[in-house]
Amino acid sequence: MDFNKELEERVKKANQAIEECLPKEKNIPGNLIESMRYSVLVGGKRVRPVLMGELFEIFGGTGKEIRFFQSAMEMIHTSSLCHDDLPALDNDMLRRGKKTTHAQFGEAMGILAGDALLNYAYELLFDGINEAQNKENAIRAARILSKKSGYLGMLGGQSVDVEREKTGIEGDQLEILEYINEKKTAALIEGAMMAGAALAGANDGQLEIIEKMGNRIGLAFQIQDDILDVTGTTESIGKPVFSDMKNNKETYINIVGIEEAAKKVIELTNEAVALADQLPRNTEFLKEMFSYLSLRKK
Repeated sequence: MDFNKELEERVKKANQAIEECLPKEKNIPGNLIESMRYSVLVGGKRVRPVLMGELFEIFGGTGKEIRFFQSAMEMIHTSSLCHDDLPALDNDMLRRGKKTTHAQFGEAMGILAGDALLNYAYELLFDGINEAQNKENAIRAARILSKKSGYLGMLGGQSVDVEREKTGIEGDQLEILEYINEKKTAALIEGAMMAGAALAGANDGQLEIIEKMGNRIGLAFQIQDDILDVTGTTESIGKPVFSDMKNNKETYINIVGIEEAAKKVIELTNEAVALADQLPRNTEFLKEMFSYLSLRKK
């Protein structure tokens, strides 16, 4: 298998779905539509939609509803980036090699674009449910995605991250960091993979395996991101380096050191690959994807 070619094809399909689903209204005054489109189309690896689509296919899914769910997934993820970059949070001016939404359109529009993308994601989930032949599977997938992106998932992780950074949280710093990484980063990857599988009819036991698998690769992805924050360049990773240091954030790097962090990435990736072997169909691409995400240099 030519992994890079296969990945390029899957990203292309995800981008086509996202582009088709993005709002295109031309007669609405102001910059809201433009800022929404800018935020989503400025770039990105499309990791979560690709993983969602792959799990959908592994479990035999063939319907067009996956396109709505993939697009909703990317809207949710992008909304979190719009808000994460705001002055009240990380105050970053560069994302994916270009100006962040608030840097391009102003702080108020950065807030509103994030809000609009999150709301629009749920419109798309309803469209996906309406399109699906098996409504029960689609509703289950939408519920998974909603929960993993909400206060028990991504938003919960963001809140603890901000509170720790701004005012401090007492307790074991590594445990707090692991909680943040599990919720802020891993939860969306878990949600993407579980929703894709659920949409295709995966059972409870299979979803438990996928949740654990998504957790492992999500944590590996985040730790590698921490490593790149101190070893990469702004040009290669598309955002400012030493951003975590600037924001006084604890990471695996400054708690356990870069060597131990790198070992943890390998350990978590190996666990995810082993779990993939328990899935019902060919998982060659999925396992290659795990290695690509955890060992990436940008």
